[in-house]
Amino acid sequence: MKKSLLFLLFIMMTTLTNAQDFRFDEVSYTPQQTVFRLFAPADAKSVKVRIYREGLGGKALKTVKMERQGDIWTAAVKGDLMGRFYTFDMGRGECPGVFAKAVGVNGKRGAIVTLSDTNPQGWDQDQHPVCKSPADLVVYEMHHRDFSIARPDAAHPGKFLALTEPWAIDHLKSLGVNAIHILPSYDYGSVDETRLDQPQYNWGYDPVNYNVPEGSYSTDPYRPEVRIREFKQMVKALHDAGIRVILDVVYNHTYDIEHSNFQRTYPDYYYRKVATVPDGSPSGYSNGSGCGNETASEQPMMRRFMLESVKYWIDEYHIDGFRFDLMGCHDIETMNQIRQMVDSIDPTIFIYGEGWSAGACALPNDQLGMKANILKMPGIAAFSDEIRDALRGPFSDDTKPGWLGGAPDCKESLKFGIVGAIRHPQVKMKKVNYAQKAWALEPTQMMSYVSCHDDMCLVDRLKASVPGLDKPLTSDLSPLTSELVRLDLLAQTAVFTSQGVPFMLSGEELLRTKQGVHNSFESPDSINHLDWSNKAKYPQVFDYYKNLIALRKHHPAFRLGSADLVRKHLEFLDSPAEVVAFRLKNYAGRDDWRNIIVILNASRKAQSVAIPAGTYTEVCCDGVINEEGLGIISGDKAVVSAQSALILHD
Repeated sequence: MKKSLLFLLFIMMTTLTNAQDFRFDEVSYTPQQTVFRLFAPADAKSVKVRIYREGLGGKALKTVKMERQGDIWTAAVKGDLMGRFYTFDMGRGECPGVFAKAVGVNGKRGAIVTLSDTNPQGWDQDQHPVCKSPADLVVYEMHHRDFSIARPDAAHPGKFLALTEPWAIDHLKSLGVNAIHILPSYDYGSVDETRLDQPQYNWGYDPVNYNVPEGSYSTDPYRPEVRIREFKQMVKALHDAGIRVILDVVYNHTYDIEHSNFQRTYPDYYYRKVATVPDGSPSGYSNGSGCGNETASEQPMMRRFMLESVKYWIDEYHIDGFRFDLMGCHDIETMNQIRQMVDSIDPTIFIYGEGWSAGACALPNDQLGMKANILKMPGIAAFSDEIRDALRGPFSDDTKPGWLGGAPDCKESLKFGIVGAIRHPQVKMKKVNYAQKAWALEPTQMMSYVSCHDDMCLVDRLKASVPGLDKPLTSDLSPLTSELVRLDLLAQTAVFTSQGVPFMLSGEELLRTKQGVHNSFESPDSINHLDWSNKAKYPQVFDYYKNLIALRKHHPAFRLGSADLVRKHLEFLDSPAEVVAFRLKNYAGRDDWRNIIVILNASRKAQSVAIPAGTYTEVCCDGVINEEGLGIISGDKAVVSAQSALILHD
């Protein structure tokens, strides 16, 4: 018994010593030899590396036993292996390891490539587009396939390269967004890259190889260098257009456990477990992700993996920001270490995430990256379900309306979203829907939005929750006559005039519909695609979105970026129950306009609001925005039309 305990202690000490020096650079190539390294259990009976000619099929050209130093296993394979493929095997099935940087088709085998050969022309001069503050960002969330698959003039529909094409760049620049949030773009498991001639669809929240671009979005998934080069071409084209690229990262779970690279190289190390037996010892896997497993970010090597992975995407692919899926599954310390590391590289790189989990995690909530703990995570933002659900209704019931549909008791929650989830003397926290206290230190820690990929899009939600909005649209409808369009534009006006970081789902500017599907993660293209014909059918909608974004970008009062400045310059005005009105006063943010008044009216009737007496220029009225002015009003009252926004300045 004593010998066993001493042996375990020795193994633990050796593991710690080796792990402290380990980096997830699993392959070091020279023309003379390639050195393979793997983090695997010290008590593994045998760990091997196999060399293959192809990325799929065929027998191994060579099998080499790896040597152990604690829980770091190494092997040096002689000869020039450039262009070859490899796998690791410690007895649980072959895999490319946990940090493969290039893979063959479907990510089954790692690939040996020269990464510098994948750089597009001008890559060495590529830089992050200028961003002085997260408050200046306008984030546009897109799925590669959704965005381009139905575009008639797309040369590469559904591919990374679609975002290099003039039509795509022109649309994004015309709209005015300056940051693209791309849904998971690493190698994921649910799309078979050998069958791309057959209909397949998934959002990609099923990670396999975290540090390699997804092959189905490339023009040739069989050639490892192609997906890498085309991803970089996409980033370069967007950067050249002044648009940042934000990567959706899903470190909180893997596609499954049994076949995951984590489990096949170091069983049970990377996952949290919970007690499911009477003696309290861990046996079952924790499922805070809702996907059957939950990674253990607090484990030293899982934490290091996340840190190195984020750094790799910045260094190799010039990524400008990260959206953490189910950030509430990750421990606070890991998230703060990531923020600190990123600050040392470029503090303008933006980090935000979902401040919740999909179920109970094995760690207590006060240790996790929950929205309520954003106060403990400076420089990291979270989505605000307060403003989202205040506007359109609760996530849990698609048929229940929010403030837009006349639901009571939503006003305070909307006000909380407008100030950016910070403490504000005019927001009564007891009446806010979800938060009992302000959870953001600064307004730039709140993502302001009304819809995203994993929910009904705005048009569908309005139709489902507001009676009478399910009538088909016709192309001759204007914002003045279509109730659906009026509410759509009103919702986004609340989002883009709030002090948080504005976020929108791609296609909302085209009145996107997913035919009422709430969770379209594996629905076909017929449900998920953008209907580009809507841009010509409803030009007033695109123009409103474009002008709304321009209004925010041109006027710093809408993006103060500081809690103290928001409290100093933003004041709410008395207004009827279905109206929210506020003033940005005294040249807020050194704006050219002295006082800006925003009045949002969800009522089906025109409403009158008392305002400070003066002479004002209307810049937003009846579904039209024009910064040069739409008219002049004088006095101490303003009348806002039904289901619309009125924005004035003096």
